[in-house]
Amino acid sequence: MQTLDRLLRPKSIAVVGGTAARRVAEQCQRTGFEGDIWPVHPTRETVAGHRAYASVDDLPTTPDAAFIGVNRNATIACLAALSRRGAGGAICYASGFSEAEDGHALQRELKDAAGEMPVIGPNCYGLINYLDGVPLWPDQHGGKPLGQAQRGVAIVSQSSNIAINLTMQRRGLPLAYLVTAGNQAQLGVAELASALLRDERVSAIGLHVEGFDSVVDLHALAKQARARGVPVVVLKVGGSPQAQAAALSHTAAIASSDAGTNALLQRLGFARVDGIAEFLEALKLLHVHGALGGGLGAMSCSGGEAALVADAVAQTRLTLPPLDAERAQALAAVVNPLVNVANPLDYHTFAWGDEQALRQIFTVFAKSGFAATLLVLDFPRDDRCDGSDWQTTLRAFQAATEDCDAKGVVLATMSENLPETTATRLIESDIAPLGGLREAMAALQCAADIGVAWAKPLPPPPLANKPSDGECIALDEAASKDRLAAFGIEVPPAAIASSVREAVEAARSLAGSVVLKALGIAHKTERQAVCLNLRDSAAVEAAAANLLRLSDRVLVERFTEDIVVELIVGVHRDPALGLLLTVGSGGVFVELAGDSRTLTLPTSHAEVSAALSGLRCAPLLRGYRGRPAAALEPALEAILAIGEFAAANNAALEELDVNPLALTPDRAIALDALLRLRAPAGEANSKTPEAA
Repeated sequence: MQTLDRLLRPKSIAVVGGTAARRVAEQCQRTGFEGDIWPVHPTRETVAGHRAYASVDDLPTTPDAAFIGVNRNATIACLAALSRRGAGGAICYASGFSEAEDGHALQRELKDAAGEMPVIGPNCYGLINYLDGVPLWPDQHGGKPLGQAQRGVAIVSQSSNIAINLTMQRRGLPLAYLVTAGNQAQLGVAELASALLRDERVSAIGLHVEGFDSVVDLHALAKQARARGVPVVVLKVGGSPQAQAAALSHTAAIASSDAGTNALLQRLGFARVDGIAEFLEALKLLHVHGALGGGLGAMSCSGGEAALVADAVAQTRLTLPPLDAERAQALAAVVNPLVNVANPLDYHTFAWGDEQALRQIFTVFAKSGFAATLLVLDFPRDDRCDGSDWQTTLRAFQAATEDCDAKGVVLATMSENLPETTATRLIESDIAPLGGLREAMAALQCAADIGVAWAKPLPPPPLANKPSDGECIALDEAASKDRLAAFGIEVPPAAIASSVREAVEAARSLAGSVVLKALGIAHKTERQAVCLNLRDSAAVEAAAANLLRLSDRVLVERFTEDIVVELIVGVHRDPALGLLLTVGSGGVFVELAGDSRTLTLPTSHAEVSAALSGLRCAPLLRGYRGRPAAALEPALEAILAIGEFAAANNAALEELDVNPLALTPDRAIALDALLRLRAPAGEANSKTPEAA
């Protein structure tokens, strides 16, 4: 694959087609593009004042970039011609490819026609390079070119309409690039972002995605972003209900695709937001300050605002650390005696309008070493009010942050109370302007999350999602446990019986209480296919007689006593993300409890330990109200072994459900297991269990 340098920063552009192509030429003229613009149209002599050429083959030389604005069938022929000429890349505007019922074959043809030439799309608007004034874009947009010394954020969006909306923001966010990915026939979101990262003028990356194309490419992007110190924010929308369709396991029922997305992004060190406003505010903060810590300092001239900020911080993982004694004493010396010195600081209006007094207060407070120092300031309407005192406050805050090299943030509790001109000025002064209290907290949390992630080594790449094409079969419980036992996972001693007599003999050989289960049934509790704590031969005989009416075989196991807590540990395949490991509260009420954590694979001891600590049942693991503690280290070893089993069977594994993994004071035992694998053709057999 060629680099995208010529496509992203072209010196010559071919615009192919009618109205859409003409609009691209007009946008280039409006932006002041200084390179060559070559329209391609079979009948027109000129387009937008430029000489037109009848075909790609008639162009005076090879273009660096091309915008193809013709129908889907003509697009393929045009791509082939550009590829033959060695063009630097193309934007495919036409729709009707893989997003249409009859377009999948055409999209394959499109990819073949392009060959090694980079292609963005199809079904997309294209790209805008605001740094060099290159809009390969067939519509209006609200952005503006950046100056030579300026930097900005780069956004890759799967939606062209959302991309247009993003350019219309009035929040002061400087845009360096905007790229729409469309159907991603050749270039995915991660590859496009990686190409943009090569430009040193890009300060942060924003991804708007509906689905991930390659977890391997995302990991490569994460590695590159860390190396450059460029943070990445993801606005992920949509879900994958296919991941849970026709699933037999409890794991698939509780492990949503959204949980898998969160796990993947956390692994990569990317921050995630849920809305467009939070997306823009996070990018703005990261553009100015990059990754941050989580300890904030906040100042306001209003006790009500200070309380709002304190409540908002309490809803996040951020903190408002108290002032130390020395700093509190220094601050008390410069504020009015009626001011209560604290964080957040309500400095009142005693110094309002006095720039030197405000500067002194702000400087002393900002020297506390906060990750970021917030000044809460909602600006008055400029059409009805006099905002001169607010500008005085801003000058004092700017001087204070410069005095002590603090990372300053001006926070307007309502986004409409932060004018765009003010936001732009603040960014130029290295102060982050944030509009909207909730959005600001989301942005600060993003910066803190990235800071936490970057403080640790980047984990190894996630398992590639390359499932086998074989037929999916489900192993019964005995066969599933045999597979797990081979990886060092403890299972109860057991035997298989095909008659009442064999069941009684097996129970005697195991000694003590036993459990009987009908083999070949996925959810045994619902079918009354399990009998627990059978203490004598008569009980075993009666249970076996009933269970053999449901199945031709029963599993006889030694009953496990002294259980402290039951966990579920499972693996299921997400169509986009691959194999995901889920741990949670187990037992018969697993879906009802809704207490689980999802991890990507491969995982680590630290990640599994953190996941267990985050469960609502975690107090039971440590011993609750006089109850014994569970065997935590054996539990961690069992969960890691399940992860290793999944990695070793990456291509074949569809679902694995260990429910429960029973924890006693000294052991972790897999009491039940369900396993679905893709077997080579012809290997499906009687191991497939009866549907629940």
